[in-house]
Amino acid sequence: MNFDLSEEQEMFVSSVERFAAPIDVEARRKLRLSPTGYDRGRWQQLAEMGLIALAAGEDAGGMGGSGLDLALVLDAIGKANAPDPLLEHGILPALLLERGGAVDALEGVISGTTIATLAWTERGQRYSLKPKGMKAEASGDGVILTGEKTLVMGALLADLFIVTADMGGETACFCVPRDAAGLEVRAYRLADGSIAGEIKLTRTPAAARLALDAAALAAIAAEMRLLAAAEMVGLGQRLLDDTLAYVKEREQFGVAIGSFQALQHRLVDCYAKEEQARSMLYRAALTDRDDAAKWQRAAAGAKAFIGENVDVIAREAVQMHGGMGITDELAIGHALKRVLVLTRLFGDVDTVLAEYALAA
Repeated sequence: MNFDLSEEQEMFVSSVERFAAPIDVEARRKLRLSPTGYDRGRWQQLAEMGLIALAAGEDAGGMGGSGLDLALVLDAIGKANAPDPLLEHGILPALLLERGGAVDALEGVISGTTIATLAWTERGQRYSLKPKGMKAEASGDGVILTGEKTLVMGALLADLFIVTADMGGETACFCVPRDAAGLEVRAYRLADGSIAGEIKLTRTPAAARLALDAAALAAIAAEMRLLAAAEMVGLGQRLLDDTLAYVKEREQFGVAIGSFQALQHRLVDCYAKEEQARSMLYRAALTDRDDAAKWQRAAAGAKAFIGENVDVIAREAVQMHGGMGITDELAIGHALKRVLVLTRLFGDVDTVLAEYALAA
């Protein structure tokens, strides 16, 4: 099998590398400490590069990128340790809006003028996609929503909330603009410095209903699991590269600590885990999506395997750097914290591994 990148794939990967290059550790830290945890001007630049459009089909005004194309872009985002929330505010809303038939809203997301986020998690629901606390009911010609959501990523950044709700026992998705009546936001920071929050809707009118059911949401969640795994593969490579460079420079007892056999063995283990993770990513990305059950099983298995292995690499990197490895003064501290968030996106290791086992 030919694993060489196409000319177009190389172009996108190179574009990500150039875009992320000026953001060093200090610039990344300052960006995360901003009131919304990110910069809208930078988001506009990212959109102009076509990275969000890659997630939408050509008929919907996008570029029609494949699952592998998106995985390679997220891998590059991770390797650059970039703070850009392409996964949660670019690719995810683009997939939801396109498959839900909201062409007008999709246009704003692709162009970068609208930042959207998915509000789906609820207290006591763990990682279930089926809403219980958020209720939707018909009211005149429209629909009103009442309930609460938690872990809404980019809660202060988003212009548009895509909210899952229970409507007559069925799962439904609705678009709610930020300025909608009855919408309240309580924000907090996640481990990686990004801002998430809880939203409370009190008889809030929905702007539109998306043509998405539970099965469609499950398919999109599988895409997100694979792409989160792709970003983790890139982060694992960055963690390994930075640690290799460090052990060659850091001296103890008059010699570089990289000469210690015990550390060499641990680094070899990390290298093997990274290569296995990348192989698993490609295997899942190339799985036939026409067989929905097989595809979703492959995505769950890949996220579980990659999440567990990259977590080990991250913790080894911190151990070899010592106490400063966990701080925001080094790139590996930022990378570790991003891995902690991604491993729990749409299901932690135990959750997705259990789903994989049940489906096998």
